[in-house]
Amino acid sequence: MLIVKPKFVPIKIFEIKEISAFESIIVRHPVLRFGKPIESCRFEGDDLPTTKHFGLFYENEISAVISVFEAKNNLFLEEKQFQIRGMAVLEQHQKKGFGEALLKYCENQIRNKMGEIIWFNARETAIGFYEKSAYQKSGDGFEIADIGIHYVLFKKL
Repeated sequence: MLIVKPKFVPIKIFEIKEISAFESIIVRHPVLRFGKPIESCRFEGDDLPTTKHFGLFYENEISAVISVFEAKNNLFLEEKQFQIRGMAVLEQHQKKGFGEALLKYCENQIRNKMGEIIWFNARETAIGFYEKSAYQKSGDGFEIADIGIHYVLFKKL
């Protein structure tokens, strides 16, 4: 039997860094609003100084995005609330752990700001993904016109 030792293959890594609201739209549009006007990817509050946008770069190209807003939801009593919006991973990079990495990164950013709770509106198809990271549903599903059924999810920090 001949055993061949494989050549060294470098591990491909990714980098997460703060990006602009405009850069986040590059990924939001094909993933979250495909076929809709690009303007539909701009969210109220995107340009507030308290809003932060993060991109995951793989092989020096933006592959996933997430945005963090300081926003209160009356469903929750916590004073220091943060909302996640626009979480998107380009199709060719899904199922590689990029979404989970971005989510954990944002959770740490929010903890550093003394955040007490993270909440967001999640598409019905993404519930399982978030539940794996200990997010819980609050209430019944609701329809967002032209997008689909969503649920409010949250995680206390």
